[in-house]
Amino acid sequence: MEVEISPKESRKAYGGEGGEYYAWSAGDLPMLAVAEKGAAKLVLGRRGLAMPSYSDSAKIAYVLEGSGRAGIVLPEASERVVAIRKGDAIALPFGAVAWWFNDSSEADLTVLFLGDTSKAHKRGEFTDFQLTGASGIFTGFTAEFAGRAFDLSEQEASRLVRSQPSGGIVKLKEGFQIPEPSEMDREGLVLNCEEAPLDVDVERGGRVVVVSSQNLPLVGDCGFGGDLVKLDGGAMCSPGFSCDSAFQVTYITKGSGRVQVVGIEGKRVLETAVKAGSLFIVPRFFVVSKIADAGGMQWFSIVTTPNPVFTHLAGKTSVWKALSPQVLQASFNVSPETEELFRSKRTSDAIFFPPPS
Repeated sequence: MEVEISPKESRKAYGGEGGEYYAWSAGDLPMLAVAEKGAAKLVLGRRGLAMPSYSDSAKIAYVLEGSGRAGIVLPEASERVVAIRKGDAIALPFGAVAWWFNDSSEADLTVLFLGDTSKAHKRGEFTDFQLTGASGIFTGFTAEFAGRAFDLSEQEASRLVRSQPSGGIVKLKEGFQIPEPSEMDREGLVLNCEEAPLDVDVERGGRVVVVSSQNLPLVGDCGFGGDLVKLDGGAMCSPGFSCDSAFQVTYITKGSGRVQVVGIEGKRVLETAVKAGSLFIVPRFFVVSKIADAGGMQWFSIVTTPNPVFTHLAGKTSVWKALSPQVLQASFNVSPETEELFRSKRTSDAIFFPPPS
């Protein structure tokens, strides 16, 4: 595979006084089109509102920074208004209409979107459809059609549809009231990855929370899962690959480190430093490993299956421990003593390896 997979940062797509919307394009990161995945980021300033829209892609939204509110309307369902905060993952299946609001006076609300573009208008990119504003759907209909749809006069419909001159994001005036969130509405819709039970916890190594249909049922409707990984300073994430033909889309949320990816015929296709804001995609069955810098590194990923399964190539759960000694000796073309030394290592570490003593 000769497709460029180097990490890239997003570009600003649009914005205004209330905030900005950033996106990764398949032109900058061709693997997005190959994997049929998309990525974008919403940054809302104080009292910024991202107006209601729906997308041509199923997504997982992950709150990178800040806090606020979100309104989600699933097909043929009532609006659910939830308080959102750093670490929240929200599944947005096809047909979901969503709005986002920063009610904090202290920090920006930053939300990452990763999703599937296999049914999208552009492979590797999201197309969002605004319900209101300068590019709202009903600005394209004649006043006659809009009036008939809303049971309004043509004049009333035209005034309604064209009253909002901004596109996508606005800043609300002080005192304007947005619906209050309900804690009950979070159930089954939102999972806080910072507070969820750990699926993996290795001292001085790292921690993982897997987002799957088990803890966030709507993920099953999206068709893919995700995870939040925190790698301690100097620690290594075991070389491994997705064994169910999935792509891995990874966004570095905090810290920095190094990444290597090895593919067909043992060719190293990526060796680079990564930092917060970098996005990269690991091709199917390619092996990836990461080492954090001294300050540690965190990332949020989606894997293109709702319940991902990985095969690790180092550590106590690796395939090496399962293979017979004779096969390893013959395959490596080494002495029994060398094979025994190899097998005796990494007998207690799994997935994450602490830095050398």
